[in-house]
Amino acid sequence: MKLHWLMLDEEMTIFDQLILEEHLLRNDFRNFCVVNKGSSPAIVMGISGKAHELVDLDKAKKDSIPIIKRFSGGGTVIVDTNTIFVTFIFQKDSFSFPAYPEKIMKWTEEIYKPVFPELFALRENDYTFDALKFGGNAQYIKKDRWLHHTSFLWDFENSNMDLLLHPKKTPSYRDGRSHQDFLCKLKDHLPSKDSFILNLKNSLTKQFEIEDIQKSDIEISSTERVSTVLIS
Repeated sequence: MKLHWLMLDEEMTIFDQLILEEHLLRNDFRNFCVVNKGSSPAIVMGISGKAHELVDLDKAKKDSIPIIKRFSGGGTVIVDTNTIFVTFIFQKDSFSFPAYPEKIMKWTEEIYKPVFPELFALRENDYTFDALKFGGNAQYIKKDRWLHHTSFLWDFENSNMDLLLHPKKTPSYRDGRSHQDFLCKLKDHLPSKDSFILNLKNSLTKQFEIEDIQKSDIEISSTERVSTVLIS
C-alpha cells in the first residue's frame, strides 16, 4: 500500500498546515503522512473549544499570539518552532480495523513504539513517558477517510504554557497537575528532531510503500470549504 510522505517547509505556519490538511482530508483520496518541524507561535483549539474558557486572552493579546480554531476535535495547545507536527490521513478501507477513535489510537501506538524509548505509552488519548505527556492528539473521521494529527513537544517555554487555562475536562492520569508538572520534552529523550522524523519514516516503511511528495504538487482551490479559522 502506498503512503505519500509530505515534509513541509519549516516556514509554514500551523494555520496554513491545517488548511492543507483539511484539503487533503476532504478533497483527496490518497494516503498521507504530513510532517512539520515547527511553526510560528499560535494557540490552537479544537472545533468545539471556547477561547474564554481555555486561554488567558489578556496574556495572548499582550504577547500577540494568534488563536486558531481547527477543523478537528481535541484539546487546546500552544505551538511554536519547537513543536513537531505529524498527521496521518487515510482512506478507511486501507485497514482491516474499523475507523473508531480507539482503534486508530492503538494503530498509531504501534507505529510509534519503535520510534521512542521503552517508557513510551499511550495513556487515554495522549502519548506519554511514564505519567508525563509529550504528545497531544486530535482526530477527524468522515464517511470514507480519517485523519489523526499530533503535536509533539520537542521543547517548550514554561511562560507559554501559562497562556493556557486549566481545562474543565482533563485526562484522569493528569490528576490535577499544572501544565509544567504534567508535560515533558522530547529533546530530553531523543538526540534530534531529524532522528525522530527519520525513525518515524523507517517505522512506516514496515507497513507501507513510501513515496515522497512536495507541497507544490498539491493545489488548493480558494473556493473550497474550510472549517479552520483564525479567531483572534
